[in-house]
Amino acid sequence: MLFDTHLHIVDRQALDYPWLSSAGDLNRDSLYEDYARDAMRCGISNVLHMEVDVAPARIDDETSYVRDVSRRPDSLVRGVIAACRPEEDGFAAYLEQSLSDPFVKGFRRVLHVAPDDTAMRPLFRENVRRLSGTRMTFDLCVFPHQFETVLALVDCCPDVRFILDHCANPPIKEGMSKVWRKGVTDFSQRPNVTAKISGVIAYGDLKKWSVDSLRPYVEHTIGSFGWDRVVWGSDWPVCTLGGGLTPWVAATHALTAGCSPEERDKFYQANAKRIWSI
Repeated sequence: MLFDTHLHIVDRQALDYPWLSSAGDLNRDSLYEDYARDAMRCGISNVLHMEVDVAPARIDDETSYVRDVSRRPDSLVRGVIAACRPEEDGFAAYLEQSLSDPFVKGFRRVLHVAPDDTAMRPLFRENVRRLSGTRMTFDLCVFPHQFETVLALVDCCPDVRFILDHCANPPIKEGMSKVWRKGVTDFSQRPNVTAKISGVIAYGDLKKWSVDSLRPYVEHTIGSFGWDRVVWGSDWPVCTLGGGLTPWVAATHALTAGCSPEERDKFYQANAKRIWSI
């Protein structure tokens, strides 16, 4: 069974998504019902919802919306990774509010859509450091040119548990990048970072990707971090750009076919259950 640590639900009738108007084929509703049908067929048993960069004023509304989804009969949703703005003064109060809500499992601030110096700002670092010793994780969604500043953030927050999204966004379409490869190795040397194997089918040739085209990136990430520090995610609906949930699950099984049952279990579900206490 798979634990999906990266589902996005998009409901334009319920919430506001300023970025969607320029998102091409993703500018549509992507509802839980559409995801769950295929997820159950693919053997996905637990899900965390990943924030979808809603309008800042709607961040709490997004958490409430997903909580309602989790209360539906047979829902797979077990919690949320909520949006946040550590660069703002209100983060400390928001953190205290979230710590009292067991449904919130962690936070994400998408850094590749923010100014490149965001992770260097003193207030941002101070606020992320507030997660030290808490149950909250912090997802990192960054591009290779931002690795140096984000690694510095990780180093100044050694007691915060970071999750590196999407194999650190490798530029698969351009071919293996020395910057990406070294960056993944550098992140893996920080023991407070876990890698998320997700999203990669949307970074190569959307129509012609194959298991072999993904293998160097997935294997380098897992090989760098080891089986105790990797988790799996669908990145639905972004994965639909590269064929959808079912092909990505099939590729995951093919990529791990030679691994031991214990290794697959850690990657597929056990690590996620441990990290987020589910």
